[in-house]
Amino acid sequence: MIVPEGILCSKSHEYLLEESDSIYTVGLTDYAVEQLGDIVFVELPETDSEFEKGEVFATVESVKAAAEIYMPVGGRIVEVNEKIVESPEILNENPYEDGWLVKIESKTAQEESGDLLEYSDYKEELE
Repeated sequence: MIVPEGILCSKSHEYLLEESDSIYTVGLTDYAVEQLGDIVFVELPETDSEFEKGEVFATVESVKAAAEIYMPVGGRIVEVNEKIVESPEILNENPYEDGWLVKIESKTAQEESGDLLEYSDYKEELE
């Protein structure tokens, strides 16, 4: 599995990846997906919904557990990954390429991402 360069991870296992000026991809880290096991259901918000940092924006259910997914920085949903709503197992296959959850527009990401970890530091914290 290839982890994109420049990805930032939260302690609650969400990731944030800057796509372009103030547009970011948000998803679940490979660790979170691994811990959940086989994912069977994903509930995502509507486009144009707005969320503050730390707010629950999605739910993921697996054969083991259900998990609430938290917004790593505040923003407005500009795109929802409909493919994983229809085929949640995509999340298990690759949470970074096809298994992203939402794309957001965030004007505050630079200020709010200070507590997010680079992927290598995130992996170290898990050990």
